Amino acid sequence: MLRSGIMKRTALLLLVGLGIVGWASVYAQPEVVEDPTHRPLFMRNASVHDPSVIRVGDTYYVFGSHLASAKSDDLMNWTQISTNARTGNPLVPNPREEMQEALEWAQTNTFWAPDVVQLEDGRFYFYYCTCEGSSPLSALGVAVADNIEGSYTNLGVFLKSGMRGISPDGSWYNANHHPNAIDPHVFFDKEGQLWMVYGSYSGGIFILRMDPKTGFPLPDQGYGKKLMGGYHSRIEGPYILYSPDSDYYYLFVSFGGLGSNDGYNIRVARSQTPDGPYYDAKGTNMEIVRGTGSLSNDSTIAPHGVKLMGNYQFLQVEGEQRGMSRGYKSPGHNSAYYDPDTGKYFLFFHTRFTNRGEYHEVRVHQLFINEDGWPVAAPHRYAGETIREYAKEEVVGTYKFINHGRDVSGTVKESVVITLEEDGTVTGALTGSWWCHDGYYLTIEVNGVEYKGVCIRQWDDDQAVWLMAFTALSGDGTAVWGSKVAWPDNL
Repeated sequence: MLRSGIMKRTALLLLVGLGIVGWASVYAQPEVVEDPTHRPLFMRNASVHDPSVIRVGDTYYVFGSHLASAKSDDLMNWTQISTNARTGNPLVPNPREEMQEALEWAQTNTFWAPDVVQLEDGRFYFYYCTCEGSSPLSALGVAVADNIEGSYTNLGVFLKSGMRGISPDGSWYNANHHPNAIDPHVFFDKEGQLWMVYGSYSGGIFILRMDPKTGFPLPDQGYGKKLMGGYHSRIEGPYILYSPDSDYYYLFVSFGGLGSNDGYNIRVARSQTPDGPYYDAKGTNMEIVRGTGSLSNDSTIAPHGVKLMGNYQFLQVEGEQRGMSRGYKSPGHNSAYYDPDTGKYFLFFHTRFTNRGEYHEVRVHQLFINEDGWPVAAPHRYAGETIREYAKEEVVGTYKFINHGRDVSGTVKESVVITLEEDGTVTGALTGSWWCHDGYYLTIEVNGVEYKGVCIRQWDDDQAVWLMAFTALSGDGTAVWGSKVAWPDNL
């Protein structure tokens, strides 16, 4: 019955010991950068684990574990709203009294990943969850507020797991098959039906129909419908985003453990209906993807799902002016957002960093839909960029290249150097061919494998310069990234 709570509890103790939980980002000082119109701007970071996004007006909010939250008007500068689940939290001023039932059931004094949605009455519904940590003894409930920043009043617990007895579906609770009632995401499909996807480790990821008038599940569903996982596979943090461009629902999840050395990585599958079935790029029905019963064995899940991002580091190349090389470690538990006004897609997640232990911050990267209808993630954090048509001479040049692979591992994927030559060949550490078409689409073939994606001009945080980058996926769902080497004559 062990599950991700072991890792989460360990991580929490580490964070508390390091003085990380309960305070905003003091390590990252504001960095002066320049946007595409050459206006100076700052990037101010926030620390929210498992960030779930909601937009209200022109402001983006992220809500995360331990009742942490932050907001931003530009997705670059974040203001911390709350940091921990202690008395005085602005979201829930007295959480131990307000959510007493959930906390007592789960035998804990803190909260895991929440979600917030605005329903038909205009109010904001805060879906919270609690978990014992070393077992799936968990509770999932909902609170409501008139203001997005709270304070929230509890409406009650509606789902529990980990019981020694009869479960909500009428059978004896079995953690190999039944879900852990945490990590909710509540969303409307394109027809206006409200759903909640949830789950972590244990019996897998499940989905329920919800009542848009009350915010509670519709009756007689038990735990709902299973979408993937089971037998304690390290799969958690589900989030579903509909794309009007591709007409697919994308189910994002995180594979692996969340600690800095535990291989957390972001994967996605897609479906034409919100409740599945969801398939990966190889055509595998994710419902059959499950674990071995051991938390230390990811062998049965690693080959499946489209892996968008894992541990990586763009290494400095001789001749670049700056020596910065800040890699991501265990990026995951993401949410996603489509902006109907701009047509942009965004990926929100927390990440740890190379040589910085368990400290984590929120990051936002743009997503794009490739020619095959799959999302691909931009290599660098969002800095206001907008994709456009690019001339071939803008793309030609020498790049730092990363292949994210298919593994679930703490190993950091380090960049190698390749060149996209003017004659359409790829030279350097890898060889092959490449071509651009239709303005910004890019296809690159290296070592006999073809990847499809896009080019995008981005801000490189390490080198403090605007440069060309690309992101692409193979037919089996492996992501590759490229970022131009910051030589003056290469930009």
